[in-house]
Amino acid sequence: MSSSTSHNYNFIFKFIIIGDMGVGKSCLLHQFTEKKFMANCPHTIGVEFGTRIVEVADKKVKLQIWDTAGQERFRAVTRSYYRGAAGTLMVYDTTRRSTFNHLSSWLTDTRNLTNPSTVIIMCGNKSDLETMREVTYDEAKQFADDNGLYFFETSAMSGQNVEEAFIETARIIYQNIQEGRLDLNASESGVQRRTNVLSGPINGKNTDMKENCQCIV
Repeated sequence: MSSSTSHNYNFIFKFIIIGDMGVGKSCLLHQFTEKKFMANCPHTIGVEFGTRIVEVADKKVKLQIWDTAGQERFRAVTRSYYRGAAGTLMVYDTTRRSTFNHLSSWLTDTRNLTNPSTVIIMCGNKSDLETMREVTYDEAKQFADDNGLYFFETSAMSGQNVEEAFIETARIIYQNIQEGRLDLNASESGVQRRTNVLSGPINGKNTDMKENCQCIV
């Protein structure tokens, strides 16, 4: 991505990825941002970060994605990143029922620590490991429906539904903005609007606007 392209966007949406250790959160992030499967992915310590610019309704949106550690000892640290999240991917492992059983606890944290308009997508990762499956699609879909969640089964290895999960989250956030359900003036909205996308040419050269960190944390 060129320097000018990396500054050319209309909105920033803050995402967080949550779930038990080993469900593939970092692999999902890597697949989405790099379009590659990261084998032997180390467990996240604290929080990791990635970005990608996508197009939603003819607008350029920079997704600012915080990948949180799943270990209980890091929960106090990672909970601080829930604040101001516009979108949450809540991930479990389709081959480990315990990670599915813990979703209620992750959902409670999400609803207690984010704002009411935060879009929550539930992802059943590792769907490519069908012979090892412990959680059926139907029971997961029922849990999602019962709790008002959007649901995808994903595979960070094959890329199945990874793009769709992130893009659909962004689409719903943008729809909420358009319909007035998300107040962009509220600090906890998890959305920033960029008014200046690119600067004009100076001395015959195209130069980018200086971009400060602008991380939404």
